[in-house]
Amino acid sequence: MITSNKKIIFTGPVGAGKTTAIETISDIPAITTDEYASDMTKSRKPQTTVAMDYGLINLGDAERIHLYGTPGQERFDFMWDILTKGGIGLILLLDNTRKDPLQDMRFYTNSFREFIEQRQMVVGVTRMDLQRKPELADYRLWLEQLSLQAPVFEVDARERADVILLIQALLYALDPGVTT
Repeated sequence: MITSNKKIIFTGPVGAGKTTAIETISDIPAITTDEYASDMTKSRKPQTTVAMDYGLINLGDAERIHLYGTPGQERFDFMWDILTKGGIGLILLLDNTRKDPLQDMRFYTNSFREFIEQRQMVVGVTRMDLQRKPELADYRLWLEQLSLQAPVFEVDARERADVILLIQALLYALDPGVTT
C-alpha cells in the first residue's frame, strides 16, 4: 500500500535534458508529449515537449516520487503553474552550450521564484563536456546575485547516477536528516 507520494518538477530551456532525465530515472516508461518543432526550436532539436513529461520512481512499497517535466518554451508557460501544484521541489536543468545560460537561469528562477522560495531547487548543468565555460562556480555566483541558494552540479541527463544525484540533493535540501 502506498503511503507517501512526492512530486518533483524538472524545468529549464528547450534541449537542456528534462525529458531525457525523466526517461533515464523513471521506473515506468516515461510519458512524453513531444511534437515536431515548428518554430526556432527546431534549430536545437527536431521534437520538443508541448505539455509535460511524466515518470515515476518507486521507493519500496510505501513511497513514490512522481516526476514532471515542464515544456521549455515560454509559450507553454501556462503548464508551469499546473505542473508545480503539489510539488516538493524543482530541478532546474541548464544547457551550457546555449548562447546565454545566465539569461536562462535568470528567466527560469524568476518564472518559478515563488515556488522556489516556498520549496527548494537544485541546478543541474548539462553539456559541460561540450562547453566548459561558464563553470559551476559562475552558476553559483549568479545564484547569489539572484539572492538564491541551491546546489549546482555538472550532470549528464543520460546517466542514471547523475539524475539520482540531483534527486538526492533536492531531498536532502528539503530535509537534511533524510537518508537515501
